[in-house]
Amino acid sequence: MNYTIVDFISLLGSVCLFLYGMKVMSEGLQKVAGDRLRNILGVMTKNRVTGVLTGIVITALIQSSSASTVMVVSFVNAGLMSLQQSMAVIFGANVGTTATTWIISAFSFEVKISDYSILLLAIGVPMLFMKKGGYKSFGEFLIGFCFLFMGLDLISVYVPNLEQNPEMLQFLTNYTSLGIGSILIFFVLGIVVTMVAQSSAATFAITLIMCSQGWISFLLGCAIILGGNIGTTITPVLASLSGNLAAKRTAMGHVLFNVIGSLIVLCIFQPFVDLVADITKACDGINPLDISAAQEAKMADSTLISPKGGLTARAQSCVALGLAMFPTVFNACNLLIMIWFTKLYVKAVCWIMPTRHKDEEEEFSLKYIGRGLMSASELNIAQAQKEIVLYARRVDRMLGMARELIHTEEKEDSYTQIYSRLEKYEEISDRMEIEIGNYLNRVAEGRLSPEGKMKIAGMLRIISEIESIADGCFNIAKTLQRKNQNHVNFDAAVLHEIDQMYDMIDESMKNMVSLLEDMETPESSKIVKAYNKEREINNLRNKLRDGNIFSINNKEYDYQEGIFFMDLISEGEKLGDYMLNVVEGVKHQFKPASLS
Repeated sequence: MNYTIVDFISLLGSVCLFLYGMKVMSEGLQKVAGDRLRNILGVMTKNRVTGVLTGIVITALIQSSSASTVMVVSFVNAGLMSLQQSMAVIFGANVGTTATTWIISAFSFEVKISDYSILLLAIGVPMLFMKKGGYKSFGEFLIGFCFLFMGLDLISVYVPNLEQNPEMLQFLTNYTSLGIGSILIFFVLGIVVTMVAQSSAATFAITLIMCSQGWISFLLGCAIILGGNIGTTITPVLASLSGNLAAKRTAMGHVLFNVIGSLIVLCIFQPFVDLVADITKACDGINPLDISAAQEAKMADSTLISPKGGLTARAQSCVALGLAMFPTVFNACNLLIMIWFTKLYVKAVCWIMPTRHKDEEEEFSLKYIGRGLMSASELNIAQAQKEIVLYARRVDRMLGMARELIHTEEKEDSYTQIYSRLEKYEEISDRMEIEIGNYLNRVAEGRLSPEGKMKIAGMLRIISEIESIADGCFNIAKTLQRKNQNHVNFDAAVLHEIDQMYDMIDESMKNMVSLLEDMETPESSKIVKAYNKEREINNLRNKLRDGNIFSINNKEYDYQEGIFFMDLISEGEKLGDYMLNVVEGVKHQFKPASLS
């Protein structure tokens, strides 16, 4: 088989198409599926059992644990599924993938989603030109979905095709009599072959050919399949490369589940294979280990061994059943044990892949409110209040990032990083507003006292204003981006005046967050302080505006620099207004005694 540099470059291009498809699909999901799909997944994965069943069913239908796990990674990346929910689905996917091995074992047939990619592409591309935004977003999702599976299909085309050329592995017959060493060699071979073929099903097919040709024993065939459980994790890992921290953690959870389970079975490999062989004998009447023993002893058995030393059709059927039984028993046992440690898995992947900052969480998550049944609406108000405080603290961090960006040169490596984090936080802020707002609306449908209904109205106003603060922080970043594109630089005096404004904004923000932390019993002094700060911010804005006109007239800096300077000052003044609106939401709906 000739493998050229063109084939290798084509392989890289296939991987790039796969990663691009993952990105487009994730963004399309986020735009079009958002709340509806999130709610569906929330119901389907509300506990470990339903999450596992979801993973089993999805994987059995699409016949690829790699594909279903890639979907889970994209759901987590789009904020549609939490890390803990994704673990249960991944556990189930590993059991669901055994359906493919049974199909190959029985029919040598595998359904490929990529066969339908062109058809879906013909539907998705025209949708991009429709006027309605929802159709455009769904078109993006379909295109990303097609690219993803087209990429997977092309990857399998441009790697050395081991399934059609199993003779490439015939030399391995020299390493079949090394005892434990042979098991380890073929275990590693299973990892490598599955990584190359991007499919545990392809590894199963190769193993079936090697066993039926008599090149390796049933025991070593099981070792290859066990290694394939680790090799199959490469696809979701590739998919997570273009995702956020939560997506990377999801892929790591998949790796951890497969690696730990495989290593445990490797430690008790011989007894485990004996168990699988006994189950196979109970189902088929023949022990596949006896077939291997007959091969090694070169026994003449017309029912099992052909004159050429290969297996008869009857023996091949038994070995195929045993090889299909092995991953089924392995994944079922792995699931039944590991499902009880889901929370531990989440903690482990968070420890392995920590956030870059102690106070930062890159993934979209709600801590205090969920999608379950709400039986006590008044108590749910308290949960929403706690979530609003977390929301405000997250937006407070955005203000800190915006201030840091003002003092960061565009050529510095940290500039792009801070800008990207701000952009990501702004997207998360939008989704948090929707989630909290929907939750409050559901609470309002329950039996509430008049005071409770007034609190709901206040909190809806508060989250809207907090989201406006988040938008304002990102607007600061976009203003700085335009400033840099026009090659404008602020001198030290201008930066000092900008800092004066944002010092006041920062004080106002800290006062607002402090007030939200005691929303039920707000201190009147903090409310008075908020009004005073807002007046100070307005006065400073007016003073700096007059000074800006004077500086431009006196040629201290040019007009363009003055424009960007005032854009930042005006954006800061708007932030002060939004913060005061939050305070007024607390004042009017929660009414401190001294101001009522």
